[in-house]
Amino acid sequence: MNRMSLATPAAQAAEATAQNLTQFETLALSSRLNLADGHARQELTPPQRRVIDDLPALWVEAAERPVDEIERAACHAFLGALGQHSHPFDDGRVLACYSSSLAMEIFARALATESDAIALIHPTFDNIPDILRGVGLRLVPVEEDALHDGPLPTELLQRVGCVFVTTPNNPTGRVLPEERLRGLAEQCAEHGVVLTLDTSFRGFDTDAHYDHYAVLEASGCRWVVIEDTGKLWPTLELKIGWLVHSAEVGLPLEKIHSDILLGVSPLVLLMVQRFAEDAAGGGLADLHRHIADNRALLRNSLAGVPDISFVDTFSRTSVDRLHVGDRQGLDVWSAVREHQLYLLPCQKFHWANPSEGSHTLRVALSRNPLALSTGAQVLRSVLLAG
Repeated sequence: MNRMSLATPAAQAAEATAQNLTQFETLALSSRLNLADGHARQELTPPQRRVIDDLPALWVEAAERPVDEIERAACHAFLGALGQHSHPFDDGRVLACYSSSLAMEIFARALATESDAIALIHPTFDNIPDILRGVGLRLVPVEEDALHDGPLPTELLQRVGCVFVTTPNNPTGRVLPEERLRGLAEQCAEHGVVLTLDTSFRGFDTDAHYDHYAVLEASGCRWVVIEDTGKLWPTLELKIGWLVHSAEVGLPLEKIHSDILLGVSPLVLLMVQRFAEDAAGGGLADLHRHIADNRALLRNSLAGVPDISFVDTFSRTSVDRLHVGDRQGLDVWSAVREHQLYLLPCQKFHWANPSEGSHTLRVALSRNPLALSTGAQVLRSVLLAG
């Protein structure tokens, strides 16, 4: 086939414009065919619409009720809906943030006071390595297969102050099973290493709904968990990130949290509580069906296109990865962009070896079916054109 070179002006311009995945996503925000970012952009369900209709009343409630009471109810509703019943909010070990990225920044700054190296899952979304590098941490890649297959090497654990795992991982969708989390936590306890989890995509996969906090608390390890409400519901970027930690974590998380913010909006907390209550009452199952239907729609729309494959066969998260054969993913990105379709090229997920993602694109599934179908047809036409 005749392929464009990565040296083409379009590809060069894309690389010059977008130095990280979020910048690629920003390019897509105004497009009607934005299949790039993993945020929820589908229509509200009828019960979710009723929450939005109630915002004036929630505003009044937020102004009148004690903030700590509101935050407690929101945290219990959200984490309870996802099976995390042993979370330590009542022990004062849950810190609310505007977003999971801010929680990540606070964690990174705190870790840097104790350690200069961190073992990080590979691949994963590139803002994680960027934030960690930004505070001066040296990153040691841990391949996802190695992380899942058995104990980590002792030599690795002696070189780092923390092991960082995204579960379910973005972009692969892979979930760290309960027994593997238990073994990893026990290893970290043995070596005095902090175990940190980013669970931002947990809501999409019931395999990730076992009680992580029960496992972590029983292990005796020092641990941090970053929670996120922002991927599940189309709330126009109104979201909460929670930074959760063990009793003896030994990091100045509370101090750095207080350096950066006083608190989060009680109105957003009330909205999160209501959305979480709807999720527990059947809304989460509806979301799972929506994502599964959209995944099938995408894969059926591209059926029969030569030299492509879907990488993550068992993923349930709100993204899907497409291997485009011997085409360069950035070339395909440039070609579909001419039709106002935006996807996400995957080189930068592979933060330690970008070439591993050169032939892969990530497609967001938290969209209205019509937008996804239209985008899939554009992608199909471009791929068939070679």
